[in-house]
Amino acid sequence: MRVAAGGWLFMLWASTVSAGQFSGPVRLEVQTESRSVTVASYRLQRYLDKQNCKAELVFNQAVEGEAQVESDLVYRQDGWEGRLRLRAVNADGQDPVPVWVTRKTAGVRTLGELEGRDVSLVAGTDPLSGQLALKALAAEGITPKPGQRYEAGDFSSALGLLLHNNTHAAVSELGLVTPFLESQGLAITWQGKPVSGAGWYAGTDTTNPGLQPCLRALLELKRSDDRQIFNLFPEWVHGFATPDSQP
Repeated sequence: MRVAAGGWLFMLWASTVSAGQFSGPVRLEVQTESRSVTVASYRLQRYLDKQNCKAELVFNQAVEGEAQVESDLVYRQDGWEGRLRLRAVNADGQDPVPVWVTRKTAGVRTLGELEGRDVSLVAGTDPLSGQLALKALAAEGITPKPGQRYEAGDFSSALGLLLHNNTHAAVSELGLVTPFLESQGLAITWQGKPVSGAGWYAGTDTTNPGLQPCLRALLELKRSDDRQIFNLFPEWVHGFATPDSQP
């Protein structure tokens, strides 16, 4: 069979494209509630480049009514079954656990004793920021009034309100708050069940050969290595683990 020179070039181009050699950068999307992503984005991009992850970073792209370009990986609070590639874990390498924290000196031994008292919550839609803790109160017949609910910007600030006697209890996450319990005279008054779902989810196209270097890079990323990068994620997120690792 005779093939013209142009035909051979076309076949060569087609074979290399099918092999993924000309695939574009991996599109990494972060669903974040951070008010500013400038510094964290720069540092994350620099980290990924060093780890041979060629990525395009985008943030909060899911806007209703607008045409969407699907990302290769998306960090979100929950996602599609079967597409979770890396789960977010707390400082203990476990799924996060919501807790109510009180001061030992306040004498609050049960949730029922928070009736009529002020509590600290965290702004945002992460269920650990208050949603689950408020449900635990509701199960005891307690619903703090708006004037009794202090909303902080993060878990540290919510804890600060408690430590400064502005509130009688604060929401927190088990792995995040445990190191401070003894030194700050705190006690866990309620502990919920582990919460799964947050992490990196794959898009529908998993053929991009650049995905694996990026997954390896994200798997090695730890809050203790670069706290500024982790401003993109809820404060309890310490790093990421494979879905099949033991929680």
